[in-house]
Amino acid sequence: MESVIEEIYRTQSRRVLATLIRLLGDFDRAEEALHDAFAAAARTWPTDGTPSNPVAWLVSTGRFKAIDTIRRRARFDASQHHIEDSLYTPDATEIGDMEPIEDDMLRLIFTCCHPLIPADAQMAMALREICGLTTEEIAHAFLIPAPTVAQRIVRAKGRIRAANIPYEVPGREALQPRLDRVLHVIYLVFNEGYSASSGEDVVRADLTAEAIRLARLLLALLPHPDVSGLLALMLLQDSRRTARSGEQGSLVLLADQDRSLWDHAKITEGLALLAAAMKAGEIGTYTLQAAIAAEHARAPAAEETDWRRIAFYYDLLLAAQPSPIVELNRAVAIAMAEGPAKGLELIDAILGRRELQAYHLAHSARADFLRRLDRRQEAIAAYQTALSLCRQEPEQVFLRRRISELAATSERQ
Repeated sequence: MESVIEEIYRTQSRRVLATLIRLLGDFDRAEEALHDAFAAAARTWPTDGTPSNPVAWLVSTGRFKAIDTIRRRARFDASQHHIEDSLYTPDATEIGDMEPIEDDMLRLIFTCCHPLIPADAQMAMALREICGLTTEEIAHAFLIPAPTVAQRIVRAKGRIRAANIPYEVPGREALQPRLDRVLHVIYLVFNEGYSASSGEDVVRADLTAEAIRLARLLLALLPHPDVSGLLALMLLQDSRRTARSGEQGSLVLLADQDRSLWDHAKITEGLALLAAAMKAGEIGTYTLQAAIAAEHARAPAAEETDWRRIAFYYDLLLAAQPSPIVELNRAVAIAMAEGPAKGLELIDAILGRRELQAYHLAHSARADFLRRLDRRQEAIAAYQTALSLCRQEPEQVFLRRRISELAATSERQ
């Protein structure tokens, strides 16, 4: 039973939290209720059994635990009475209906992306509240100190409370100005699922599925080429999910994946969405990334990938969205098209500017180029640097294996 509760917490706790925020009207109160609800589940489910609808049970239990807490506090603080009264609303009776619960994740994203909240705080809040990452994990993702992340989240919650920001999906006229930030948050959720920043799994399917669901819902609310482009990108990327993990959860690189395991229904849908987005006129950054993913999806084998076309798309993406991460990915594409020496030159230029020094994939890519150039000792050193920065267990196993293979080859020679 403990493992069942842990799995439900891992895969469903953010949905429960999103609904509790709507019902209780406060982030901190909802987080306390979430923990109370799971504590109650740990006490009662081993004897009573798992409810037929665990999410609704947890929402209902959390809400009533919060009401009990506020009642106790109201005995000593009269100002708490109005909070208790506000929890008895018609909306609160919808707990048994899953539709409001499904929509609450989108409400949560729009709340996190309100214009009154600074952009850096929006991203931190989204990763904390929607993905459930710790402040330390978020700090590692953004390469900033953990206390800075914590301060941003606290201030953002305070601003939501002080400005009484509504917990809702805004009307159509207000959707467009917030679209870019909302899409970015959905993409962050997907990325955390597609390549988990830490832990035992390569992929968190619950997060990738949730991001795709939210994008579908958003596309129905606001048909827009950028939404189509993002949904296409996520479907094309997620189509490879099954093939990305090997035995015992090991990491399988793109070139080594069994392409028969790819989800061709998702590829077909993604390519159709991409074609529609490309025809719409101005091509956004998600559509460009989807075009890159499409080149991989179309190649029947790794050696048939059109790397020059991918490099061309990265040129366009770098012009539209300059960033060292895009520059790194472009370097990899050019290396595949022109050879590892060129890729090494480009990555060394990035690292020479003191950019991506703490990003393990930059050092891992550099190590791979050195390995392919048969510069084994330098490759080992670069892999060791990547390993010291990596927090995901399957990637750590992969990096250790590369180091061992190179060391063994050096000893034999």
